[in-house]
Amino acid sequence: MQQYKILWADDEIDLLMPHIIFLESKGYQVIPVNSGNDALDEVEKQYFDIIFLDENMPGISGIETLREIKLSFPNIPVVMITKNEEENIMEDAIGSQISDYLIKPLNSKQILLSVKRLLDKKRIVTEKTNLSYQKKFTDVSHQIADAANYEEWIAVYRNLVRWELLIDETNEKDMSEIIQFQKAEANQKFANFIRSDYEGWINSSENPLLSHQVLKEKVFPKLAQSNVFLIVIDNLRWDQWEIIEPEIAQFFEIEKKETYFSILPTTTNYARNALFAGLMPADIENQYPDFWTKENEEGSKNKFESDLLAAQLVRYNLEIKFNYYKIIKTQEAKQIEQKLDELLKASLNIMVYNFVDMLSHARTDMHMIRELAPNESAYRALTKTWFTHSSLFEVLKKLSLKNVKVMITTDHGTIRVKTPEKIKADRNTNNNLRFKIGKNLEFNSKSVFYMRKPELFKLPKLNLTSSYIFALEESFFAYAKNFNHYANHYEDTFQHGGISMEEMMIPFITLKQKK
Repeated sequence: MQQYKILWADDEIDLLMPHIIFLESKGYQVIPVNSGNDALDEVEKQYFDIIFLDENMPGISGIETLREIKLSFPNIPVVMITKNEEENIMEDAIGSQISDYLIKPLNSKQILLSVKRLLDKKRIVTEKTNLSYQKKFTDVSHQIADAANYEEWIAVYRNLVRWELLIDETNEKDMSEIIQFQKAEANQKFANFIRSDYEGWINSSENPLLSHQVLKEKVFPKLAQSNVFLIVIDNLRWDQWEIIEPEIAQFFEIEKKETYFSILPTTTNYARNALFAGLMPADIENQYPDFWTKENEEGSKNKFESDLLAAQLVRYNLEIKFNYYKIIKTQEAKQIEQKLDELLKASLNIMVYNFVDMLSHARTDMHMIRELAPNESAYRALTKTWFTHSSLFEVLKKLSLKNVKVMITTDHGTIRVKTPEKIKADRNTNNNLRFKIGKNLEFNSKSVFYMRKPELFKLPKLNLTSSYIFALEESFFAYAKNFNHYANHYEDTFQHGGISMEEMMIPFITLKQKK
């Protein structure tokens, strides 16, 4: 075991020798001093892993010593030891960034527990997590192998995300590689599951909740109870939600955490248009041709979301006032924050935040962003950093004080792609890396989900012979003509449009006010 060095400052240090001897017997090196000034002298001479300070020392007090230490050594954990449990003293100490506090009279086990919690936490967590995952590895493998319906696949994916986040905290490369291996295995089987069951979902009532059913099933029923704020964070995966959930849980109770399935293709112009229209893409094109932009047409493919939402409200006879905002720039987010009281006059407020989608695209195109987020863990961390400093978080804090219903969801997820799949296509084929629509497509049929008849899946056709193909697992399409260019440029980027757990199984979160 690594030998940690502890500085202990107390004007009655001699009376504490039994505790010091006990710590030394456990492998810790303890340097005892009699005053705050002596403690400050010692921290200038040598590094300490942890410092114990008596709160009530003559001369410079423990609180004053703590403040001086934190000026030069802000990251050293400090444990305050006191006879006094008065609230103002504890608040003063906590405000000065203590890591823990102990109340006299002390006992050795209490001291050892504090030391282990502060110094050995990382090692203990790592060992416990690794051991637990090793024990559960076979169970997870059986869960993947046995998954036979969408409920079981939801359980598989959320279990894998849970383990991935736990292993994240340990920084254990070997364990990270193993969980990634299990995710890849799961995605392979999940792709086969989608290829066999997806058509049935589209054409029967035996299906999970899909994009075009979300507002009708989850949002509209709440309108009779209170004003509803639906926040759509474009491209938000389950693991990214789990990372930001603790921040939100400071202000809301998490009433429900549900999973719904994005339709195919898992892209904004299909999945999000379906979300707001309450219709599958082919039905949008047939019923509202002016609101549907075809793949081969110029311009934004989702510029009519507000119109599609209004049309869906009319279809369900919901005569309500609603607001729809698409937030791309920081200034737009600030404006939402400033006029929140005005928004409360509407029964339904929908806000689409595009940052996470922009982050995934920026990581593809900008070397600096790829360096900042070289792996899944860093990508999650960037998402959390954005969220905790965003106007969206400020809006949520303010909404937590209002009598409104708040829901958070997304339109689809994204996956880090690794394997290029060769494809041949004409110049009119769309440029998405995870799905293609066109005619005369040449591809390896074993490596894709081939929709020869898009109408069976309620997808629009560009012409009579057009078909769709979808990339599976961690693959992406690269044109045979410029294969090496595509392979090198897009490998290890985050993409969406195809079939994977990360793209299709996405969160729908319902929040409620804390009592």
